[in-house]
Amino acid sequence: MSRRSGILEFAVLGLLREAPMHGYELRKRLNTSLGIFRAFSYGTLYPCLKALVANGWLVEEPGSAPEDALAASLAGRRAKIVYRLTAEGKEHFEELLSHTGPDSWEDEHFAARFAFFGQTEREVRMRVLEGRRSRLEERLEKMRASLARTRERLDDYTLELQRHGMESVEREVRWLNELIESERAGRDQRRSGPEASADPAEQNKTSGETGGLPRHGGSTRPDPSDDTAK
Repeated sequence: MSRRSGILEFAVLGLLREAPMHGYELRKRLNTSLGIFRAFSYGTLYPCLKALVANGWLVEEPGSAPEDALAASLAGRRAKIVYRLTAEGKEHFEELLSHTGPDSWEDEHFAARFAFFGQTEREVRMRVLEGRRSRLEERLEKMRASLARTRERLDDYTLELQRHGMESVEREVRWLNELIESERAGRDQRRSGPEASADPAEQNKTSGETGGLPRHGGSTRPDPSDDTAK
């Protein structure tokens, strides 16, 4: 399985964990909620869905609205198929959520992972954020070294383009620093607050909350899949 199809599989399972959907709804959500999938077509999505069904992670069900099925029958069209996550599919998605290896730090995969941080354990979020920051810091160091070597040979426009790329990476590193500090603050607050003595089961229930996100007006966070940051 290619890396890109693996990202699509992850995103489809994550969206279907929220609610069953038919193919059109899924593609719309992939395009609008997860902009990194704008280029995906039905020709890419449906083979992915079929593969997930074959693996037992999804099941196909007929549309729930009787009038829709009747209208499709009268028009000679096939009724819409709804895809629902199975218990095995949910378990598989949770396993994918726990992965924190280098793939989760790359541009497209990180964007998909971040979109589902609300369903991810806090400690896993921290490892992914720190890995992403480390990857971008390495990229920034290489960009600076390259610029220092070639500055004299570049025209003004090429030089400005390279500076723009560096600024994009620097902006995302600052954003990641804010997120990491917020996650740490949330974790420390949980440990020192009254809830530290609460039932461990209740603590586990809140470990995936998104309350660690920084709240500050006027700040915009960069798109992790921004081409200028690659």
